[in-house]
Amino acid sequence: MQNWLLPEYIQDMLPDEAWRVEQLRAQLLDLMRKSGYQLVSPPLLEYAESLLIGDSPDMDLRTFKLVDQLSGRTLALRADITPQVARIDAHLLNRQGVARLCYAGSVLHTQPAGLNRTRELLQIGAELYGHAGLESDLEIQQLMLQALALIGVTDVHLDLGHVGVFRALVNHAGIDKALEAELFAALQSKDSTTLQGLVQSLDEVFRLALLVLPTLYGGCAEVLARARRELPDFPEIIAALDSLQAVSSQLQVASISIDLADLRGYHYHSGMVFAAYHAGSHDAIALGGRYDDLGKSFGRGRAATGFSMDLRQLYRLLPTRAELPGIRAPYLDDVALAAVIVELRAAGEMVIVDLPGSVDFPAESQCNRSLVLRDGVWQVIAI
Repeated sequence: MQNWLLPEYIQDMLPDEAWRVEQLRAQLLDLMRKSGYQLVSPPLLEYAESLLIGDSPDMDLRTFKLVDQLSGRTLALRADITPQVARIDAHLLNRQGVARLCYAGSVLHTQPAGLNRTRELLQIGAELYGHAGLESDLEIQQLMLQALALIGVTDVHLDLGHVGVFRALVNHAGIDKALEAELFAALQSKDSTTLQGLVQSLDEVFRLALLVLPTLYGGCAEVLARARRELPDFPEIIAALDSLQAVSSQLQVASISIDLADLRGYHYHSGMVFAAYHAGSHDAIALGGRYDDLGKSFGRGRAATGFSMDLRQLYRLLPTRAELPGIRAPYLDDVALAAVIVELRAAGEMVIVDLPGSVDFPAESQCNRSLVLRDGVWQVIAI
């Protein structure tokens, strides 16, 4: 057995990726700090019932579980940090006003999150609690777009949706949980053939509305106009369409569309949802939405909206960047030399001290300069 092999869809990060990802993390967290978001760091491991909330079968399937040797209870390795941050807001901080929180950490999935994706994601995100208005939806979406622009991800396409449309149809039609789950699956895959079979027994108004949902995708003005004509004028649907129109008109993004059949995160999202796409990725590069009911599982429901991204996925969208070459220094007991090394490193230079007896491999050391003593002064010269 080759004990250096890793499980499928689990990878090491080698120096180039590891350093770049760490730089991305620092840049994005600094942006969030400057925007008023406070950093929290939940544990990787929790009791399963704390992580598998919202009666979400997809979350349950992608979560690793194990037995705690101390308590005998089932533990879970987090597959998403958002429920943990909701727990912190509801149970630990217990603030009365608006709370802005951000985070960065590993999450693990039992299955890869998408084509050519890893099962260990480095998730970074921001969450805003205590405000139910469109202003907080807009703030979170703008922060996500600013974050992508900051690290150099350009030509982003934003897709908006609203789970309230589908939920209103389900509730008004009195659809049971089993049929709701089947309809959800068909809409997510835009499987119109299966959808037609599922809605045959419904009243005409609901049958036609559910059949038209997968076609309500495209430019904002066009989709919203069609939706107002072809969907029932239930108050919840009108409110959802009004929200999408208001937010889409204020976002400064090159490409934006609406998809009313996108129910990603339906089991815990409660309102507007959104996803950012890029030509370099088969999957969404950032996801988010409103989830006002999630905190109820921890005893305190609060209005909430947020977004998350995978740093490892973002890294693959950026152009390769050559590392700045370093400076080689001799191994000597020399006070002046030590002072120069300290000064160079403080200025941001990489200085590598040659160890006694070591063999130099220039390509591996990434050095193109050397510290040499000339006329009694340590100087940096080209190799």
